Parts: sequence; C-alpha cells; structure tokens
Amino acid sequence: MKSPFEDPVNNGGDVEQTKPCPACGHPVTWYRNPVPTVDVVIYVPQKGVVLIRRRNVPPGWALPGGFVDYGESVEQAAIREAHEETGLDVELYGLLGVYSDPRRDPRQHTLSVVFLARPTGACDLRAGDDAAEAAWFPMGMWPEHIAFDHGDILHDFQENWKRFQP
Repeated sequence: MKSPFEDPVNNGGDVEQTKPCPACGHPVTWYRNPVPTVDVVIYVPQKGVVLIRRRNVPPGWALPGGFVDYGESVEQAAIREAHEETGLDVELYGLLGVYSDPRRDPRQHTLSVVFLARPTGACDLRAGDDAAEAAWFPMGMWPEHIAFDHGDILHDFQENWKRFQP
C-alpha cells in the first residue's frame, strides 16, 4: 500500500464512497474533495515578503497560511493564520490567485486561496503556531528549500506585484 505522501491525488482510496447516514442508516454518497487552505503574501516595500520556516512536515520556508476552519471564511482564515504564524495584524487588499495542483501539498490534495496583505501596525515578527521562525525576505531574494508550491506563488507575486500597489 502506498504512503499518503506518495500519492496526494488518489491517496490510495476511491474518490467516491457510500457510507450509512449516522441519523437514519440510509446509504449516503460521500465525495473526497480538495481541502481548502489559505496563504498570505505579506509585503512591505522597505522590508520585503514575510516567510516562515515550518516547524512541521513538510519542512522548508513557506508563506504564512493554513487550513480553513469549519465555519470560517477564507478571509477570516487568512487574517487568523497570518497573526498566528507571524504575530502581525494584517489587512487583506487583494487576491493573487487560487492554486490547486493536486501535488501542491504532499500530505493531501489541497487548494489554496492566496491573499495579498499589509501589516496594520508594527512590523515586528514573532513566530508562532506552526512557524519555527519568521523573517522578511527582500523581493526575489528567497531562501532555499521553499515548501509546497510557494516558489511558484512567490514568482507570480514578483511578476505582478506592481499592479497590486495602491
């Protein structure tokens, strides 16, 4: 049997399953769908972009972000994740894109809504939650070992950042 890290698209199981309804026992079709996540490009012209060094697998540097909690909007999740992982309060001002390659996360099939944000207060970083470290990186001077598809996201941001400036 394959490890879930080897096949994030199929993950060793069917895309559709029938399970009994917990209330009445009637068969219900259950579909395996991508898991919603958010990532946040926090940019300050004099400092650069905030990246976090991940505390958990997969290792590497990444944009602040994470899973959307049940009952939470993607906007709320982006603001929450940015604060939890960097200590920054942010204001979202744009949408860079939606990234959904089934192989973007080796753990499972996710899709990420990627927001653009700016800090609303002091720019003092404080790593927390899933982040072992948080740091500013000047535009285009990214560290080695970038996790997920965040190298692609940073490339897209670098190519298009001027159109997002007020």
